[in-house]
Amino acid sequence: MRIALFPGSFDPFTNGHLDVVRRGTALFDEVIIAIGNNSSKQRYLPVEQMISLIEEIFRDEPRVSVQAYKGLTADFAREVGARFLLRGLRNTTDFEYENTIAQANRHVNPALETVFLITSPPLAAISSTIIREIHRFGGNVDDFVPFPLPPAAG
Repeated sequence: MRIALFPGSFDPFTNGHLDVVRRGTALFDEVIIAIGNNSSKQRYLPVEQMISLIEEIFRDEPRVSVQAYKGLTADFAREVGARFLLRGLRNTTDFEYENTIAQANRHVNPALETVFLITSPPLAAISSTIIREIHRFGGNVDDFVPFPLPPAAG
């Protein structure tokens, strides 16, 4: 079985993330969306809520699952039997960042291969950070996320 882990904070999960997962299912037998705990980030939306929203999107796709995890991504990949990390790249800045992480993950787990998918052009400008800012100040983010977000905290 070719199991791929698609790790991220997914805060929130975007249409760009959705595109990567859907394309990943053509390459892998199973894709695990892994919501990590980034110690340098304060979450905007609770992990449990994001898991529920993402699970609903993929309710009819048994090869896609969602799990939260803590610790090193490379260790979690080993724990769930994933030999591949799936990552999306929007631009060269993403590549520089992701390349460094891929090298570190490979050092921790030598059996782990990172696979990069280039973002589909219409989705390349989408980032969770921008979506959070628009949403936080009452803007409409419906074009950027695959589900309605709860109202912004006042």
